[in-house]
Amino acid sequence: MSDYVRALRAKVGTDLLLMPSVHVFIRDAAGRILLVRHVEGRWQLPGGAVDPGETPSETARRECREELGAAVEPMRLAGVYGGREHRIRYANGDDTAWVATVFEGRIVDGEPTAPGDDEVDAVGWFLPDDLDGLEVSPATRSILADLLAGVSFR
Repeated sequence: MSDYVRALRAKVGTDLLLMPSVHVFIRDAAGRILLVRHVEGRWQLPGGAVDPGETPSETARRECREELGAAVEPMRLAGVYGGREHRIRYANGDDTAWVATVFEGRIVDGEPTAPGDDEVDAVGWFLPDDLDGLEVSPATRSILADLLAGVSFR
């Protein structure tokens, strides 16, 4: 959690926050999709909240460095998503609704590895047919289905 969100949470407690976020859709030559596993057990696209004063592409680069230990180049806007399935109540009680900007991206330096921090505990490459067997949030399932179907917004 960023200092900004921590300060907001100190003021509003666990009440609903609407948060802008950025995620990166990365595929390898075999068509596998790169996902990270949140410490609460759900797989998701690498990414996270936009910090004040940060552009979406800066967020994409920063979040991928933090979550993958790799440098990523956002290549193009893949979609923007939000709605009911993008609302989450975390284990600590924080209620958050996300509006997600998703970039297609590519790794330009480094190998994706889990940082072993308090946010991400694993990194994996998955074929589209393997996604149904993963524990993912409704938001992630919806975004991945849309990306694979070529739907770029909701």
